[in-house]
Amino acid sequence: MTLSRRTLLTTTTAAATATAATTGTARAPAGTGRASGGRRARTGFERLAADGYALLDGDRVGVVTNPTGVTRDVRHIVDVMHADDRVDLTAVFGPEHGFRGTAQAGGSEGRYDDPATGLPVYDTYLKSGQPLADVFTASGVDTVVFDIQDVGARFYTYIWTLYDCMEAAALAGKRFVVLDRPNPVTGRAALGPVLHPEFATFVGRRPIAQAHGMTVVELARLFDGEFLTTPVALETVPMTGWRRSDFYDASGLPWVPPSPNMPTPQTALVYSGTCLFEGTNLSEGRGTTRPFELLGAEGIDGAWAAAANGLGLPGVRFREAYFAPVFSKFQGRTVGGVQLHVHDRAAFDPVRTGIALLVTAKRTWDGFAWRSDQWIDKLTGSARVRTMIDAGADTDEVVAGWRAELEAFRRVRERYLVHH
Repeated sequence: MTLSRRTLLTTTTAAATATAATTGTARAPAGTGRASGGRRARTGFERLAADGYALLDGDRVGVVTNPTGVTRDVRHIVDVMHADDRVDLTAVFGPEHGFRGTAQAGGSEGRYDDPATGLPVYDTYLKSGQPLADVFTASGVDTVVFDIQDVGARFYTYIWTLYDCMEAAALAGKRFVVLDRPNPVTGRAALGPVLHPEFATFVGRRPIAQAHGMTVVELARLFDGEFLTTPVALETVPMTGWRRSDFYDASGLPWVPPSPNMPTPQTALVYSGTCLFEGTNLSEGRGTTRPFELLGAEGIDGAWAAAANGLGLPGVRFREAYFAPVFSKFQGRTVGGVQLHVHDRAAFDPVRTGIALLVTAKRTWDGFAWRSDQWIDKLTGSARVRTMIDAGADTDEVVAGWRAELEAFRRVRERYLVHH
């Protein structure tokens, strides 16, 4: 192991920031984006490239990524690495929606050769454990690199792709490298209920909070330290220039939709709360230009928006809205509901807001129903939210129900944070 490789791996964010000015960047991806206050957020990939890919020296490399794996001048990292003789990139692994992003929710691209690079692309979606380990073995790689933009919610499946790939890499005897990207909704705090193990699915493998407030490097450290049963050879490349209070626009980085229904950072801001409407018979706004900001169903009128505004929730107001989704629930039919307008994102609590909207929807619309497969329990991590709302609990009572488990998770989380 070279000195530069060891330094890249073990430096803290603070130390890395202090040394960034002396790190050679002539061969790193170009860009001009600046974070607020003159800071420049440098992703894990930028730092990896600036170090001449020393971390990957001598290894056959495979990358788990999707369209969000881009440089700040919006070149895909696979294309950049493939063209660079300092790294031996031999395979790509695609998650849900696919490596190039051609699939909708619940789909993937399958096994194919990438037309742009000729590299073999392997499908990881819905694979875990030994079957996924077998994919890594068949690919012939020595090191698996992960670089995908997360949105900060437990039920966004890319963090569980991260977990599954870490577990599979351990089983296959592969080294695993995680490249950091910002949490677009800040890393200020963890919010919401913590998953109960008996409710584990691909939208929540392990007991973390609904809005975890961590970056992918921090999550990888937590997964390795708390949940993996087989140790993985984990190495991470944190960002520099990113602070826990930063929203995505402070990073100076381009936004690439991580999935078809996550078009903007504003979508991510509300998603950890309003995605709960996937567990109901209301539209969560899929099939509109404002998914997860528009919510509604046939028969809902202005009473819902009025009730939600009456709660005085911090940082957000609700507008009576009507829309016709072009796909998903209520396709081609006009529905009524609300649009969320976040006016103070620092004060806004997406999970509490999501619960408040569930409570007020049930109280103002007699057609309200949970999905028959109890999907809401998978999203919230237990049956508690559903049963409390059905029993007539208000927002404060529901939120109080997860307070103790959230505080316990926050204490565990603190041990794995690398950014300040």
